[in-house]
Amino acid sequence: MIHLNIGSNLNSNFGNRFQNITIAVDLLSKLEIKIIKISNFYETPSYPNKNLPKFINIAAMIETKLEYKHLLKETLKIENKLGRSKSKKNAPRTCDIDIVDFKGLVIKEKEIILPHPRCHLRNFVLYPILEIDPNWRHPFLKKNVDFLIKQLNNKERIEITRLNKSVIIKS
Repeated sequence: MIHLNIGSNLNSNFGNRFQNITIAVDLLSKLEIKIIKISNFYETPSYPNKNLPKFINIAAMIETKLEYKHLLKETLKIENKLGRSKSKKNAPRTCDIDIVDFKGLVIKEKEIILPHPRCHLRNFVLYPILEIDPNWRHPFLKKNVDFLIKQLNNKERIEITRLNKSVIIKS
């Protein structure tokens, strides 16, 4: 299985944070990608500067015949289409699509590291995955998502809100 995390904390020419993520999911579904499950939206303070706009994120579980490098290229195209501009690290963005886990592969290359190198430290990655795939195990650490959440500090476990709202997938 493949796990993606999609986030936004800025409006774009296409709409607000929720619309940005919905459009990203819609664009993914037009590729050679089957969307299996999508989590609710989760809201967290911006990191590391909590004075910046809050992020919303979702997890998506997908299947595809695309290779991980091709999937990465496609996700970057979607981010660009939604107005993401690469600036400094952790800057606000209209769309951010991360490949968290690609079929359990462990890879370290210039363009990509799999699984995502900080996924096990991020509440906005772990809680949405727990919602849609409670049996997920980190491919390198070999720990399940529930264990990884328990390793977060108390503040990280509190500073996340599951919103009663989710992406509506167009058929």
